Amino acid sequence: MSTTSARPAVSWPQTRGVQPNVKKPQAERQTQLKEQLPVVAVVDDDPAVCNSLKFSLELEGFNVRAYGSGAELLHAGDLDVFSCLVIDQVMPIMTGLELIRTLRDRQVATPAILIISQPNAALSARAAKARVPIVEKPLLGNALVERIREACALPASGLG
Repeated sequence: MSTTSARPAVSWPQTRGVQPNVKKPQAERQTQLKEQLPVVAVVDDDPAVCNSLKFSLELEGFNVRAYGSGAELLHAGDLDVFSCLVIDQVMPIMTGLELIRTLRDRQVATPAILIISQPNAALSARAAKARVPIVEKPLLGNALVERIREACALPASGLG
């Protein structure tokens, strides 16, 4: 005696032209969320500093784009997307303040923050005149993140 169980036929609804109600893939949701975050440009000729800042600022909730030089940033062509610029002062060819001056000459008014080890009085005075805050390296504590939040007009507790 053979025992075969008959399965009922499954009837699938006709869905031609109708998209099923499927949740968006996680990658797509993350992309949409990332597009809503403030965009910070990090400009530093030291790849380790760029990568470290990119990583730590993304953990803080920022969308970060890293550039290895002032020329690289200037040639990027999307200067209007940035909420804040974090720029190293000591770079070959163009210093941080020279880059900021070039951006201002091009009518780019995005807030900028200068990062440098051991700023001297003359540099501090030039930065103050240009209304560019300085954050000293090594970047300890939350000084840089606080300055970025101020520049982006975000609450001190975070992005949201």
